[in-house]
Amino acid sequence: MSATNSPLISARGVVKRFGDLVAVDGIDVEVRRGESFGFLGPNGAGKSSTMRMIGCVSPVTEGDLTIFDLDPAADGKQIRARMGVVPQQDQLDEQLSVEDNLILYGRYFDIPRAECKRRAQELLEFVQLADRSKSRIEPLSGGMKRRVTIARSLINDPELLLLDEPTTGLDPQARHVLWDRLYRLKQSGVTLVLTTHYMDEAEQLCDRLVVMDEGRIVAEGSPRELIERYSPREVLELRFPAGTNEERAHDVDGVGHRREVLPDRVLIYADDGEDALAQVHARGSFPESALVRRSSLEDVFLRLTGRTLVD
Repeated sequence: MSATNSPLISARGVVKRFGDLVAVDGIDVEVRRGESFGFLGPNGAGKSSTMRMIGCVSPVTEGDLTIFDLDPAADGKQIRARMGVVPQQDQLDEQLSVEDNLILYGRYFDIPRAECKRRAQELLEFVQLADRSKSRIEPLSGGMKRRVTIARSLINDPELLLLDEPTTGLDPQARHVLWDRLYRLKQSGVTLVLTTHYMDEAEQLCDRLVVMDEGRIVAEGSPRELIERYSPREVLELRFPAGTNEERAHDVDGVGHRREVLPDRVLIYADDGEDALAQVHARGSFPESALVRRSSLEDVFLRLTGRTLVD
């Protein structure tokens, strides 16, 4: 395979241990140039440990990992120069202005100060914060700080952008603004690799993704492929009186393809949710509420791991 066609990231049998704890347990991953690739899973699944190895800040315990056809153990500095990183927590200097945060970060890459200033102005336009360039960081909203962090991560014009839980803690409007900026980056040719435990975020942003649980990859594909592979078309959500789900779930045995009993509701997976609801009513079972919806990545995760993404 030629260098241009080779994967931008290639992991083969990669393991990460912390003492006796196996955080990443022999994963195989390929990320193609120009795509948006996601690691989906709950806290503790191994997503962040994987990202730290890709980001060349945590060594691989076992296995083979290459980024840009380079070895992180030997070529970490070279790799990091071509990469941008958006960490889980914003690591901005709250005493400096928005613009100065970007300029200072750019100087770490030995970019001349005048060029840092030019790039900072362009990037703040891109993240819709040009009017806040002279503002200090401290009074900005969480969504604005996230956008400053993304702008800062782009100061070295990276080919690859790593985003670890990019929208955790943000309100829906701020999340959608960030999604739009990330989509535009992908259109410009930047390869995106992100971790998330938000299924709607993964469906919006990722061309392909892997589902991780307990350090292992349990499924891989596009969001639509995974939903079609692991879940029927629709889900019927039934809510019975508090504390009666286990008991009332037996009333609907055999309806649809399968059912899941959660603390707050019973899920029935079916090709036709309305038909499944009619069958439930025909059995004399009348839940307090019923909702028919399309299958989602959360349903895929529940099928594969036996728990929801937020457990």
